[in-house]
Amino acid sequence: MSIWGKIAGAAAGLAIGGPLGALLGGIAGHVLVDRSRKRAVEPAREERPREQPSIRERDEIAFTIGVIALAAKLAKADGNVTRDEVDVFKRVFPVPREEEANVGHLFNLAKQDVAGFDSYAKQLATLFRSKPGVLEDLLDSLFLIAKADHALHPGELQFLRHVADIFGFSEGEFQRIRASHFGPDKEDPYVILGVEHTAGDEELKKAYHRLVRENHPDSLIARGVPEEFVRLATEKLAAINGAYDLIKKQRGIAG
Repeated sequence: MSIWGKIAGAAAGLAIGGPLGALLGGIAGHVLVDRSRKRAVEPAREERPREQPSIRERDEIAFTIGVIALAAKLAKADGNVTRDEVDVFKRVFPVPREEEANVGHLFNLAKQDVAGFDSYAKQLATLFRSKPGVLEDLLDSLFLIAKADHALHPGELQFLRHVADIFGFSEGEFQRIRASHFGPDKEDPYVILGVEHTAGDEELKKAYHRLVRENHPDSLIARGVPEEFVRLATEKLAAINGAYDLIKKQRGIAG
């Protein structure tokens, strides 16, 4: 089952609490209303009791709800209030047609919520405090959404820096993550790999292989990132490979 179906199926029974739990509760009501309408026009059928989501499924759902909640807040950060936030999200992370209404409803709930983006970010930081890789995956998701219009506006950059700070990333780590979304032609390739210009060839190679390993699609899925978000790995690996190739060329390293 896709993550979108899991969200709809678990909405009524998954206890997350806090602002993310409120969004999940809101989508539960939306799903129940939709189902009651379908029952009115479809033949009655027996429904099986739903099983409680596993820990992995809970993490996948929390990750997805978190990305949508923060993306809804991020959408206004560039000052362009006419932008369709849902369309931007769908360009980055495709949503099945049958789940578009639920995703749109989640966006609207998050947009209208009086809670600030920091309340969502703080809850996610608590949920995934033992999984810093997941927090980086969350930040990567927001960078992909922010640059969907091929530009990173000052308001968006400020928003992302605040989220990174709440997640516990240092300024150096934030710059590495930011640089990985703009490629070695526009950013310092050493920043993308998180090493100093004075790093030796062996240190450089170790940093490169570590980042490749951490950003492989299998690694993201093992951390609890839904399969629908594996584009994160594709985008980031391209920047990492490009940075390493550029440095090798500059240094005359073979292989």
